[in-house]
Amino acid sequence: MSSPRMLCLFDLDGTLIDSELGIVSCVRHAFEQLGVPAPAELRHWIGPPLRHSFAPLLDHDPALVEAAVEHYHQRFHAIGWREHTVYPGIEAMIQRLRDAGHELAIVTSKPERHAAPIVQAFPFADAFVRLYGPDPNSAHSEKASMIAAALADFGADPEQTVMIGDRHFDIDGAVANRVRGIGVLWGFGSQEELEQAGAHVLVNEPSQLGDLLAA
Repeated sequence: MSSPRMLCLFDLDGTLIDSELGIVSCVRHAFEQLGVPAPAELRHWIGPPLRHSFAPLLDHDPALVEAAVEHYHQRFHAIGWREHTVYPGIEAMIQRLRDAGHELAIVTSKPERHAAPIVQAFPFADAFVRLYGPDPNSAHSEKASMIAAALADFGADPEQTVMIGDRHFDIDGAVANRVRGIGVLWGFGSQEELEQAGAHVLVNEPSQLGDLLAA
């Protein structure tokens, strides 16, 4: 799968960083502010857009959903964005891909205003040329549309592009754009989920991505 030059698109949560503490704490905070019991299991909230997750638990009430999202964002902006760790091996893998001449970008369901300070704090932040995340002023809110925007911005050939992520949303977006989806198994999705979504290949650790794309 390696090439002299590829566009490598990375998911953020569950792929580059373990953000479970921050996301789960912010979700619980949102429910507390609304006086609604939070679900016991919140790990599956990591990855999909927040509104998709809040809606069925708030009777699909638009006002309640927006209030929950706002409470979530308030806590995330204050402290939640710092509650994460970079997965072991990520920095070395990113450097290998960069040294191989590949272009790197991030495509995340996290709002760009929240993702930006996280990425900027990476010691390898300058490896990423662009960051794509949902924005109130942008039409790009789903993985598929953000991947399409990246392909257009970079003038990239889908056959020379990969989308790397831990959830089916990442692979779904890749498939929609005829891009190869690489599923990572150290995040929050399961092997079954990624395979069913149509992942081109699965990797167990970051070094395998380097072997696959920078060999």
